[in-house]
Amino acid sequence: MTTSNAATSDAAKDDAAKDGTSAARRRVRLLWAVAAAAYAVDLGSKLAVVAGLEGRSPVRLIGGWLELRIHRNPGAALGIGEAMTIVFTLVASAVVVVVVRLSRRLASTSWAISLGLLLGGALGNLTDRLFRSPGGAQGAVVDFIAVRDFSVMNLADWAISCGCALAVVLSFRGTSPSLTPATAAATASDADPAPEAGAVGSNS
Repeated sequence: MTTSNAATSDAAKDDAAKDGTSAARRRVRLLWAVAAAAYAVDLGSKLAVVAGLEGRSPVRLIGGWLELRIHRNPGAALGIGEAMTIVFTLVASAVVVVVVRLSRRLASTSWAISLGLLLGGALGNLTDRLFRSPGGAQGAVVDFIAVRDFSVMNLADWAISCGCALAVVLSFRGTSPSLTPATAAATASDADPAPEAGAVGSNS
């Protein structure tokens, strides 16, 4: 009975490990899917706006509270640091690297969505930094969503803002973005069933 119980325990651990690996892979796929969607929507919207609004009058929406107008922004969101374009290029690159590293051990679906939004938004604005005029990693980001008395932003900025907001909520709830070795060990331990009373008695 002891050998049988040990074999059952090992099989349960193997199944738990496989389930954990499968769940982690699904979360990674979700992160990349969210990032790809955010990046594609941002890139497509910028191309459409530049083609349709460059050199034209702004399009007023919602009674003038919202306008679609092009603003070439060398700085960050809200027009911050317009003389520090290269710094924001490096920051966006660092965000991409950090998110990719965290994606290897994602702990939750919510974090996958949060980091996916951050990654997609960062890549969207980084693309502008690298390929738009004047070039040399100092390109101006295309902003076009103007909210009255607020700022001119783009969909990448909104993706980053939503991703950050979700990350703050998850952090306050105590949810870690990645599985630590201790967390992984605890998960495997929880999946290990306790020996049956009959099996314990048979060993005496």
